[in-house]
Amino acid sequence: MSKPRSNPTLTIVILSFNVERLLIDCLKSVFATQTTANSWKVVVADNVSSDNSVASVKKLFPQVEIIQNSQNLGFSKGNNVALRRVNTEYTLLLNPDTVVYPHTIQKVLTFMIDHPKVGAATCRVELPDGSLDYSCHRGFPDPWNTFLYFFAGKLKKFSGYSDKPIPDIPHEIDALTGAFAMIRTKVGKKLNWLDEDYTWNGEDLDFCYRLKQLGWKVMYIPDVKITHFKGSSSGLWKTGQYQVAKAKKLTAARQGVDAMRIFYNKHLKVKYPWIFNQFIYLGMFLLKTIRQAKIHLGQGI
Repeated sequence: MSKPRSNPTLTIVILSFNVERLLIDCLKSVFATQTTANSWKVVVADNVSSDNSVASVKKLFPQVEIIQNSQNLGFSKGNNVALRRVNTEYTLLLNPDTVVYPHTIQKVLTFMIDHPKVGAATCRVELPDGSLDYSCHRGFPDPWNTFLYFFAGKLKKFSGYSDKPIPDIPHEIDALTGAFAMIRTKVGKKLNWLDEDYTWNGEDLDFCYRLKQLGWKVMYIPDVKITHFKGSSSGLWKTGQYQVAKAKKLTAARQGVDAMRIFYNKHLKVKYPWIFNQFIYLGMFLLKTIRQAKIHLGQGI
């Protein structure tokens, strides 16, 4: 691997928790794409993993800065510990359960450098079977989008979470996924990075919502990609690469719906009458109940 230049323009932040094998594969893929023409710094923030993650990174990637959090802080707080130390112009949030392909990081970075009104950008995020991870290209979860996606069956294609064909040129979107989020650092600092009211899930939507309120754009770059082994920590998707205890799955399912409630209360509640909000809360309660029932039955959400 070539040694990167000094004075990096990009810091890559990877938050990890008990996914040693995937973390190592992720780092291998990152450094395989890095050349002397790239100027990147890589930071791994560890949420007190009980596996051999930290020792393996120290041994195999001594150039990586490691931050060992004192406890499992969750996604937002765990990332923020590292994010608040970033002093490069650009920052990439990258999940450890991803594999990065050649040119992906540099192309998204170059796009942002060339488009100064872009506050954040992402690439195509694929699941292991090659299908699109809907989280990388979605609308904000207003009541209509959410109803169509979760409860309306074939009408899902009309929601902002649709997996319908999308343009093959760079274009603006509402929200990206925290699995691969290239961020203009000054924008992240202006927003105080991720909202720590979210333990897991929802923080990326919230970040994009607040970013757009400041007048910045969120862009999708379709011709480069990563693979996301989604659910490797939570166990909620069949694409995960680890066996996760049922209790942890139930907690993750609860936190996912709780994130919806937090987002709704922060950004959407004031737009609707009280009685309408009660129906929204009822829908969230039903969704949480259904998800937990599926987990008890040994199914994914």
